[in-house]
Amino acid sequence: MSNTKLKFIDLFSGIGGFHYALKELGHEWVFASDIDKYAKDVYEKNHHSKVDGDITKINIADIPNHDILCAGFPCQPFSNAGHKMGFEDKTRGTLFHTIVEILKFHKPKYIFLENVKHLAKHDRGNTYKIIKESLENIGYAISDNSLILSPHRFGIPQRRERIYILGILKDDKFTDNFLDIDTSDITYTEKNIIDENIIEGSDLYLKYKISDEEERVLNAWDEFIKKFQNKFSGFPIYVDFFEYSGPRVGLQKWKLDYIHKNENFYNQNKKEIGVWINKYNVKDFSIRDRKFEWQAGKDIHSVWDTFIQYRQSGIRCKKPTYFPTLVAMVQTPIIGRLKRRLTPREASRLQSFPDDFELDPVDRRAYKQFGNSVNVDVVKYLANKLLNYKNEKQNSI
Repeated sequence: MSNTKLKFIDLFSGIGGFHYALKELGHEWVFASDIDKYAKDVYEKNHHSKVDGDITKINIADIPNHDILCAGFPCQPFSNAGHKMGFEDKTRGTLFHTIVEILKFHKPKYIFLENVKHLAKHDRGNTYKIIKESLENIGYAISDNSLILSPHRFGIPQRRERIYILGILKDDKFTDNFLDIDTSDITYTEKNIIDENIIEGSDLYLKYKISDEEERVLNAWDEFIKKFQNKFSGFPIYVDFFEYSGPRVGLQKWKLDYIHKNENFYNQNKKEIGVWINKYNVKDFSIRDRKFEWQAGKDIHSVWDTFIQYRQSGIRCKKPTYFPTLVAMVQTPIIGRLKRRLTPREASRLQSFPDDFELDPVDRRAYKQFGNSVNVDVVKYLANKLLNYKNEKQNSI
């Protein structure tokens, strides 16, 4: 089957990660849909393929016949009500239900779905069970829910675990209920992501350089790590918890635990911490900047030797081995040693897009698009596995 040119559709298509992977394997695009205007523009510009709009408003009969259905579908909660109503009723009204209806009408040979890792355990595993059994009920053999992969296994410095649901339409040759996809043969080839040609002081560098205020705050936390790294471990530092006077009754256990640990740490180092707070006016930092999480271990001793991420929950520093997971929200990682943010081009490399990919001209949108995208290398690897799948009951497909 690998030598046969197959037709694929690309639902919730974003900027076309599925498209790149399947075109590189020699297959033919016939349809795409997405509701995001800007993602559609980028898709059409790069793939020279028209993207339709809201899939729920498109007549299923108007979707071209296809061999492969691809979808990085949004995970909507399914109903737990009506235990006797069947899986179809539990998914009704969700975007997954729309996928099922397309599959029932067109009966493509292959399914390739992607979602967040948490889907496997959502609602104590019931959500994945509903998805799997819904697909099996309409005639598909489905991959096991342990099919979770991350780009870092392929040499891409991003730990981004996602669940992949693969399916094959059962027929006389293929009668199994699930696919046993072996991923033990993944080839690790270290890939360079950071553009070292962005020279300090250049216009491009200045565009992504952290602000003076961010540098001031990070310098304060850099000194904090150098002074106190060996005196705390395993918990986030919340400056507001050093001398906590707020309520304790009714607080969640994790929050009480953080309060106790921060109080004890402060009381044991009160004089030195007080000097540090006064030197940098730490109490005048924003609420977010008064929270700090060190995940870089004991072998790294400077904030500037880490990957840094400004999160709603505070500042997080990680080992410079893997970039924090790209997400649709704009929490663009900072490359500590360069004191600048990851550029959209570098973000595209983390998702295995080629360097000639034409980016959205607005950075905020570009970051969001790559945060929403599938990783091209991971999809290409799994698509090759799926389209060449064989087992004891199947001589060829």
